Amino acid sequence: MPSSSGLTHQGSDGRIRMVDVGDKTVTRRTAVARARITMAPCAFTAIREGQGPKGDALQTAELAGIMAAKRTSDLIPLCHPLPLTKARVSIEPVTGETAFEIRAEVRTDGKTGVEMEALTAASVAALTLYDMAKALDKSMTISELQLVEKTGGKSSDFTRDEASE
Repeated sequence: MPSSSGLTHQGSDGRIRMVDVGDKTVTRRTAVARARITMAPCAFTAIREGQGPKGDALQTAELAGIMAAKRTSDLIPLCHPLPLTKARVSIEPVTGETAFEIRAEVRTDGKTGVEMEALTAASVAALTLYDMAKALDKSMTISELQLVEKTGGKSSDFTRDEASE
């Protein structure tokens, strides 16, 4: 139950708390998040061709994103640990740009959503790409980290409206 301020992680006494999800219904919950990393042409080409200074950056970043989704509750203080049934990260070059789009999809059958897990997966995958290519380009930019969609639970489903952006 949200406090009088409407903040679910703050009690009426103002103290921070983890939300009690014990009485919530178990439902299938999914979330998709994305991020973008833009870089110099030399770094982009090396990563795209799997020839970065530290090896295959794309596969390493995809794996790092999956691992991050599984560890979200260790990183974000008030997140519940969740038994994930799916965590998938894909990284694709953006047509006409020296950038990659990172897409993370996470699913659970549980009492709380997986939005933070999807966002964490996308952000850690982007950070891993940065780490894998920083010897080629320290000016890379990570941007557009955002929730794309979420389903399940008591609150309504959400799909980002691309036309309004």
